[in-house]
Amino acid sequence: QVQLVESGGGEAQVGGSLRLSCEVSRRILVGWFRQAPGKEREFVAAIHSSGTKTDYADSVKGRFTISKAYKDNFKNTNYLQMNNLKTEDTATYYCAAGVLNFGSAMRFPDQYDYWGQGTQVTVSS
Repeated sequence: QVQLVESGGGEAQVGGSLRLSCEVSRRILVGWFRQAPGKEREFVAAIHSSGTKTDYADSVKGRFTISKAYKDNFKNTNYLQMNNLKTEDTATYYCAAGVLNFGSAMRFPDQYDYWGQGTQVTVSS
């Protein structure tokens, strides 16, 4: 079993920044997804368990940065730094973890086994 605990989020103005955190209890690939009301959950970013490989949705590339920091051999915190926020970034953000290879499959939410509780991000103009 893998535990994921999210924190961060909140409100920001257009062009502002927010940082999300996700504490994970083991070495595992981690992804960030978001879901706006009435829309499907969509991929935002993912990071390999080593922290050396990352991937981003085109909509956030150049504005969001995913990173990972290990506390010990297993426990790690995964960050999603969100800069130059836009109103369309408003959504509930979820971190997820899964036993899957780093590749195209990690862009699909059904490939993940464990999910955080979600945190709201609201960007206003």
